[in-house]
Amino acid sequence: MHKKIPIWYPACLLPGICLSLTLLTPSVFAAQSWRNIESLTQEDRKIFDPSTNSPRNSSIPYIPAEPYPYEPPFTAEEMGFRSSEFPHLARWSHYQIAIFGAVTNTGYTNQGMGTNLVFQNGRPGLQGYALDTAPTESGQKWNMYSKFPPASANRQFSWQIKRTDLQNTTKLDISIYSPKLRKVRRLPSPRRDERFPSNAQTYDDMVGRDPWQSSWELIGTDLIHTTVRYPNTRPTITLNPKGEGFVDIPVDSIKPMGDSFEHYTEDGGVACWVVKGTFKQEWLPNYREKYSVLWLEKNTFFPLRMEKYDHNDQLILVETRNARKENPALGDFGYATMTSVYWNVVNDLISIGTHDSHRVHDWTPEEEETVFSPEFMLREWEIKPLRTQAEPEEPDQFFLRPLIYPEKFPNHRNVTLSADVQALYEAQEQAGHLVFRSKTD
Repeated sequence: MHKKIPIWYPACLLPGICLSLTLLTPSVFAAQSWRNIESLTQEDRKIFDPSTNSPRNSSIPYIPAEPYPYEPPFTAEEMGFRSSEFPHLARWSHYQIAIFGAVTNTGYTNQGMGTNLVFQNGRPGLQGYALDTAPTESGQKWNMYSKFPPASANRQFSWQIKRTDLQNTTKLDISIYSPKLRKVRRLPSPRRDERFPSNAQTYDDMVGRDPWQSSWELIGTDLIHTTVRYPNTRPTITLNPKGEGFVDIPVDSIKPMGDSFEHYTEDGGVACWVVKGTFKQEWLPNYREKYSVLWLEKNTFFPLRMEKYDHNDQLILVETRNARKENPALGDFGYATMTSVYWNVVNDLISIGTHDSHRVHDWTPEEEETVFSPEFMLREWEIKPLRTQAEPEEPDQFFLRPLIYPEKFPNHRNVTLSADVQALYEAQEQAGHLVFRSKTD
């Protein structure tokens, strides 16, 4: 939808305020929170196994031999595998409603809303995908029923996320149903590193990457206090927890790992491992991305922040997340993403995804066969009607661009922004909400 731009700065004026705003960036005043691998604490050294040639599984040689989910000390590879437990949608059978959208640096917004039905093959978690699912089989099936905007009402998508190996590289099968045409069409499998239409994130950002397709390295530890950042124009968010009724929640009460998390530091911080995953060319030939850097909460290995870099070691995208424990029966594996913010720094495009009304649901074999098939979409049934009021109402109520932390891990991160993007970022930090470029610049 189109929105009026509430606040903007001409591009010609922004560079002139950069120096003064840089001096006000909060990270300049913060005590150093990060440690590189050479300066790990003794406690962390006891938990980290620096070996890079661990024994391999006898039947699946590209995964570690130690039984998943592993025991400390952890190798960097095992940390990478554990982080893959938590893709954009949780690895257990459930349903929820999702708010998604994007905002450009001129304040143009495009939002949508829909119900997600998710079927998990085998056991919950990475075990179900990696061990219970054979290559070419669907590890997860997603049905998405569009509710907003009106032009896309009743439009549906069926995604089947395939288990891959070196011989079977197709990751995603997509079918779409158009109410106007009354037809289901199967779409060609997209490139995994292709951006989702009109959004900042790629298809792999959405469905998750297979951890055996990367080589892993621990680069240090960090203590972070902020992930997803709400603007000062939005003091509350209205959520519908478990679909049981709307609740106004002060945004300053929302914590990175949710209220039930037991490992916050005294000042509310979250201790993280920081790992680098370099994509293997033999698994992902011609992949446009070279490596990612991830901040993993130390106990669960939930990825609270991810950065992606291209083959020139330039930053492409920053993703930040808030989590909630939506499936307490799974303990540390029961965390799911509440909100993701994706910032494509090249195009200065911000995408969002907020999940509401999450309910764990074990689909019967009959439901799997009928509901999670492309043909079911012809019925135009929303079998789990859900409601939410969590969407931003104005462009300046969108989540802020993530912090960039230019001082952290300089040997592994290059977070240089273009002059225009840097200026908008710093103007945002000063204003406390998104600041937009004039459409005429």
